[in-house]
Amino acid sequence: MFRKATSIFARWALVLICLAAFSFMWFAARGDSAIMDELAHIPAGYGYVHNLDYRLNPEHPPLVKALAMLPVLFLNPVFPTQSAAWLTEVNGEWDMGTQFLYQSGNHASAIIDTARIFPMIITLLLIIFTYALASLVMGDLWALLPAVLVGFSPNFLGNGHYVTTDVGAAFGVVFAFYYFLKFAGSPSHRRLWAAGLAFGVAQITKFSAPFIAIIFVFLAIVFWIRDLAARRRAPWRWIPRIFFIIVIGYAFVVYPAYLLFTLHYPVARQVSDTTAILGSFAGGPPAAGTACHFMRCIADADVWMAGNPVLRPLAEYLLGILMVFQRISGGNTIYFLGHVAQDGGWIYFPLLFLIKEPIPTLIIIFVALALGLYWILRPEPPGGRRRGRRIRDYLDEHFAEFSMASFVIFYWGYSIHSTLNIGIRHLLPTIPLIYILAAGVWKKWVSRASLPPAGGGDSLAAIMAMAGAAARSFIVSAAKYAVLVMLVIWLFLETAFAAPYFLSYFNEFAGGTWNGYHFVTDSNYDWGQDLLRLRTWADAHPTAGPIAVDYFGGGDPSYYLGAREINWSSAKGNPANHGIRWLAVSVNTLEQAVSPPAPGETPFNASATYSWLTAIRPPATTTSLLGTLLGNPRMGDLPPPDARAGTSIFLYHLAPNASSTPAAGR
Repeated sequence: MFRKATSIFARWALVLICLAAFSFMWFAARGDSAIMDELAHIPAGYGYVHNLDYRLNPEHPPLVKALAMLPVLFLNPVFPTQSAAWLTEVNGEWDMGTQFLYQSGNHASAIIDTARIFPMIITLLLIIFTYALASLVMGDLWALLPAVLVGFSPNFLGNGHYVTTDVGAAFGVVFAFYYFLKFAGSPSHRRLWAAGLAFGVAQITKFSAPFIAIIFVFLAIVFWIRDLAARRRAPWRWIPRIFFIIVIGYAFVVYPAYLLFTLHYPVARQVSDTTAILGSFAGGPPAAGTACHFMRCIADADVWMAGNPVLRPLAEYLLGILMVFQRISGGNTIYFLGHVAQDGGWIYFPLLFLIKEPIPTLIIIFVALALGLYWILRPEPPGGRRRGRRIRDYLDEHFAEFSMASFVIFYWGYSIHSTLNIGIRHLLPTIPLIYILAAGVWKKWVSRASLPPAGGGDSLAAIMAMAGAAARSFIVSAAKYAVLVMLVIWLFLETAFAAPYFLSYFNEFAGGTWNGYHFVTDSNYDWGQDLLRLRTWADAHPTAGPIAVDYFGGGDPSYYLGAREINWSSAKGNPANHGIRWLAVSVNTLEQAVSPPAPGETPFNASATYSWLTAIRPPATTTSLLGTLLGNPRMGDLPPPDARAGTSIFLYHLAPNASSTPAAGR
């Protein structure tokens, strides 16, 4: 009876968490303009579901983009398939996005708002399956803790209301692990198929999902060795099981999805697009009479597969994976810790995690990490189990935790090594698993009672000692529960105060949401989400006149501001010398212009450095404790703006007669 009541309470609490999360996302989505990646993902997804044509944005799998566009079909927008971006450009996603949203007579905001409905639903499914996965290892009540951490995470709320693939990837990972662990706990043919189909769904969310296959193969090897050492029957049984899960996923989910969305993609066009996209991949095609090396051979095989009527859906899938490798090898220009560089080095993702995760969440995670390490490293009492037996017992009793931890460690190791450092969003597939692992440790720690052994006698003194020990144990456990509850309340308040600027959220270690740009920008802070807020500012200041706009993002300033917008850049000098009194510039653009290049990096052209702005408006002299610890207390200092549109667009009221010629150097 108690278990049933607990389950009912937990599920109603989960409903409330989802309602709160949806409210936060809805509020943010209605105020945010299109972010950079939506400019590519929205037209691509519409091409998939309306035209069954995959020529746009093959770098990402289709699931999130296609689902996002299903309700947009009912708006019946004009899709400019007669434009060069569709007919002749190779992967003309950016031009197609601009034309589709802003230049074809469509209602851009209606399309964007409608497209964001399904991504928000996917975020809610992520919360639900995080709860479901956690309940497999810690029961219904404690499973609420990781669900709360996801549902009130500014990072998930910030990315979860956009037409992007990162939260979809997190859902895919959790979804696949849930059904895999249900199968592992009680194997059956039905659960084998469920695990395989869930694995396939994960593969069409984002191209980080193939890591799941690597981890599943790794787990099969680990448990083959474990069962072999324990002399159990059929120690090899996990190897064919994993094989069938992977085959089911690719054969019954990935292949049909790509078959559908390439149905009207002309074969000749797919071959020419694939050839062009992979033209420089791995050094380009080998010279006549020479053999290709491994990666180039894969690219050449992909070009051949694109022309095969049966294999071309898989060729399009493989093209996306190869494009990811191509992107990683090229890096990406970013602003990070006071410098402009092609990558942030090994510190990038660990530091982002420390300054983008809310402090109460970090406390929960690091307390759990400390306790877990203590329990693992403490010596076994005399007469205890041998190390080999302890490892086998752990794998038997904590299969789920070992599986999730393996994925987190492998994924983080790869990410830290990667040169593609453009946002904490790339870590999102691991974070729900981290929350689940941390919650499991807290459950064990909070619920642990310290009672004296029985048999102390029936005397009054012994009874009183037992009662005192029980009271102390109760008080200690209650205090631990109280701390945890206070941390959850702190998290909710932190998230509520950050609304609707979830994308720009930074914790107090980095000076809070309004100061995080000092440390890092790009999709961590400025993805173009504040263009609608710039329009709101312009509407509230009609006497401001035309505004010089240097904008980074997926919006179109001329579409929203009309004649009030003058396209600008650093090279044009001071707008005031042209009769324009206000400059609006995205902080990502400004940080990359004003900040010096990292050691060894090539300096920018002087005309792109906004040196004329820093000459008339010197950067603010701000310091931070974290900046001091990192050796640069004034990193990311910018000229103080006179106003801000949201968090990411700085507005400057400029006087005429300042030099319009950029100074040389930085």
